[in-house]
Amino acid sequence: MNIHEYQAKELLKSYGVKIPAQIVAETPEKAVEAAQQLAELTNTGVYVIKAQIHAGGRGKGGGVKIAKNMEEVYQLSDNIIGMQLVTPQTGPEGKKVNKVIVCEDSYYPGEGELSEIYLSVLLDRAKGCDVIMASTEGGMDIEEVAEATPEKIIKEWVDPKVGLQPFQSRKIAFELGLSGKAFKNMVKFINQIYAAYRGIDASQVEINPVLKASDDEIIAVDAKINLDDNALYRHKDFPALRDETEEDPLEVEASKSGLNYVKLDGNVGCMVNGAGLAMATMDMIKLSGGEPANFLDVGGGANAQTVEAGFRIILQDPNVKAILINIFGGIVRCDRVASGVVEAYKNIGEINVPIIVRLQGTNAEEGAKIIEESGLSVTSAIILKDAAERVKEALA
Repeated sequence: MNIHEYQAKELLKSYGVKIPAQIVAETPEKAVEAAQQLAELTNTGVYVIKAQIHAGGRGKGGGVKIAKNMEEVYQLSDNIIGMQLVTPQTGPEGKKVNKVIVCEDSYYPGEGELSEIYLSVLLDRAKGCDVIMASTEGGMDIEEVAEATPEKIIKEWVDPKVGLQPFQSRKIAFELGLSGKAFKNMVKFINQIYAAYRGIDASQVEINPVLKASDDEIIAVDAKINLDDNALYRHKDFPALRDETEEDPLEVEASKSGLNYVKLDGNVGCMVNGAGLAMATMDMIKLSGGEPANFLDVGGGANAQTVEAGFRIILQDPNVKAILINIFGGIVRCDRVASGVVEAYKNIGEINVPIIVRLQGTNAEEGAKIIEESGLSVTSAIILKDAAERVKEALA
């Protein structure tokens, strides 16, 4: 589950991580009120206005601005709130900005030099370990750094059974070129970030940039956190952090029906039971000359209700020119799925795209018979090759 920057930073703050003072605002008027509150905490007179969407690269798209007085706070927040912000991670359609955060300026002058650092923690599935990644090239896209100067990326693997060891935090801080107070603060900062990563069951914590301020304080200027959906049951307050306006409406609707759905850009809708079979089905669609319009896993307990919900979601995509249902009857019986398809078809009413149903496994022949005798415009198939041919014919 993705969350907003301001939510991520508040979670990190609960683990002792130093963050800039911040207040969320949904209107320009609220943004001015937020800046006035921050003025009582800081003497810089400078405020950072940051768009809140589930995507990185906001600064490049005009979603991060600096305001030096209340008039600029109002004008800049008015420009950002409601804009369709396009970044490298949103695609050309962009995302609508519904709120901003007004932050204090952490780049205050002082005797020491300012520097920006990249830091993240995530799971290295190949090694079965957590990995801490850091770089002196903070503020830049880490992908660009990895491609152009991979030697500037520091990696430290952490065995989750043992946890982060003190020497590892010190090693990272040393390789970042820090010394004195900044070195000590960075060691503490890394320990806090890793504790947060484990404590909130995150799948990723990324801070870009981490700021070494002029007084050698280490500050999380930005933060991106992905929470592990499978661990949400351990954090009863986390579902409240979900912002459905940031998600695809069809994906939100699917999740409410217990379906695993991801919208894609193709022309063949697919409904499958099992993630592995879904991936194989999408490959088969491409081999038949089509492009998958979605990933939709109805799970092992597919029934008439889940099949109908899947139909309704797929049919809301105007790009869909055919629908392929590929079911392996292991836990679920194929005849039960076939009955669900027929019932769903009748409940939905007129469906103007070809439907191919491939049933294999328990009671597959009985299921195919139900489809064929239903009188509906549904084509059945038993083997994968037949289903591919039916898809190809439907798209011709």
